[in-house]
Amino acid sequence: MLKHRLIPVLFLKDGFLVRSESFTVHQNIGNPVAQVERYNSWNVDELIYIDISEVNVYSAKRCDMGNAQDLPANVSELVSIVARRCFMPLSFGGGIRTLEEIRARLSLGADKVTLNTLAVEDPEFITAAAHRFGSQAIIVSIDVKRHDDDSLEVYSDRGTRATGLSPDVWAQEAERRGAGEILLNSITRDGKAAGYDLDLVRRVVTATGIPVIACGGAGSYSDFAEAVTRGGASAAAAGNIFHFKELAYPLAKKHLKSAGLNFR
Repeated sequence: MLKHRLIPVLFLKDGFLVRSESFTVHQNIGNPVAQVERYNSWNVDELIYIDISEVNVYSAKRCDMGNAQDLPANVSELVSIVARRCFMPLSFGGGIRTLEEIRARLSLGADKVTLNTLAVEDPEFITAAAHRFGSQAIIVSIDVKRHDDDSLEVYSDRGTRATGLSPDVWAQEAERRGAGEILLNSITRDGKAAGYDLDLVRRVVTATGIPVIACGGAGSYSDFAEAVTRGGASAAAAGNIFHFKELAYPLAKKHLKSAGLNFR
């Protein structure tokens, strides 16, 4: 039986690591490279970077920020620096528009990439990417909003564009197109620390046969357990809890293992 994974997710905007809430509030919390040593020391299962910048060149947008000279100037430089320092599997997504951009990120040291907006706009791109690089390297990221009437809808373009797609149906198509994994993020729960949207997770897990990484809403170690026991996810992912709680990752692993759960 495959072991479950516990995965930190780092969101980047204009080259800085940010805390995200509801995909609309982004608080600058520092240098994205500096975090790698911390995760190395924690021996994390995997690391996912998602770049939510509007451009791939960072320096022009932060020339008035302190210590900007110590930060990577663009996506390629960031991937290269992080990959050299990262001792765990590394996924890197955001802003991918071509197969060449996937090739570049993998050649710089990323093990996987995540696709979101382009996958929705052109699902055949998933197939082309999977054929070129292998399904194991292709994660399709699905951002979902729960509306006031309790319906669920996939959003693209950093959570700003409604697509009319149902998350379970879209996950099924992504799987058919060649995706190796689904990164399922709840826009509604993002940054709220109120727990995962377990109904959403179960719907997508039930609809697909590939691993589903649950993200969005983790506020306690027990939330990670519920993602896999009640939601059926293959992995639990989070950002804020690992940024703001000292030794959060090793303590979470200890909690999960003491509960008898099959985590790495």
